[in-house]
Amino acid sequence: MPAGLFAFSDLVHAANRRAGRHIFEPIFVAARAEEIKCAHNQVLKPADTVFDAALDAILIPGCWAESIAQIEEVLVENAEVINALRTLNKSVMMWSYCTGVCLMAATGRLNGQKATVTWWLSDMMRKQYPAASWLSERTSIFNLRTATASGVNGYQLLAQELIEKQVSKEAYRDLTKLMVLPRPERTHHAFQAMNLIEQPDAFLRKLYLLTEGMPASEVTVRRLADQLGTTERTLARKVGAAVGLPVAAYLRRIKLNQVSERLILTSTPANTISIALGFSSDSSMRRMFKDLTGLTPAEYRQAYGRP
Repeated sequence: MPAGLFAFSDLVHAANRRAGRHIFEPIFVAARAEEIKCAHNQVLKPADTVFDAALDAILIPGCWAESIAQIEEVLVENAEVINALRTLNKSVMMWSYCTGVCLMAATGRLNGQKATVTWWLSDMMRKQYPAASWLSERTSIFNLRTATASGVNGYQLLAQELIEKQVSKEAYRDLTKLMVLPRPERTHHAFQAMNLIEQPDAFLRKLYLLTEGMPASEVTVRRLADQLGTTERTLARKVGAAVGLPVAAYLRRIKLNQVSERLILTSTPANTISIALGFSSDSSMRRMFKDLTGLTPAEYRQAYGRP
């Protein structure tokens, strides 16, 4: 997916302008000196190869994949890229985000390192690359020579760390305002990747959409199974296999994620949010929210709400 690479490049170019000096020089590199076909028929022409470029760091982007099987295909298809990355001198920093973390792990650079990954890949990564210390509840992890970030906007977290360290926090804040780029929203790890587009398959996205549209008090496994044309047992099996949660816990987390978003993005009172989302009572919503996050809605808004 080239979008993250373009956005990352734009941010560091803008940081140079903000600082009034040439600090960063992003270039596109590849395993071979030939055009690379990306998603949506976009073509990138590398300025150099991984072998020949003088690099301080390399950023591995995410790729379009919605299942473990697709990730396994990506690893096979990109064997040449993985081998090229393995040749990099250990002094070259290696960063990756979203599904790009899988390619990075395959190089061995995360062995003995703490790392994070998009939540639905966490079980696979623990099994396939046990030498890394996987902390999938974290949205980003920075080590001395490696960095990983989860989610399709993970490149922003990497750019933020780089610009704040090399320029200043004020510079990064100015850039996000000037370039109309939203800063990654801080949220509790319980809600990491709890949005429609990051659900790992079409069935879960349909389930997610149906659950979001129902009043919380009416969300039941039986009702959703009926609407999806399946059985409660099959629904529970599919959810468990895809996200590693009991189906009732997954459905409850979808509704509580809606509470989280409104606490972060609005000043609406918690009791009004409870009514709007159809919880049986405000006290019930508050109890479930604290059981999941360890925080009351007021504490959550103070910790994660927009200033």
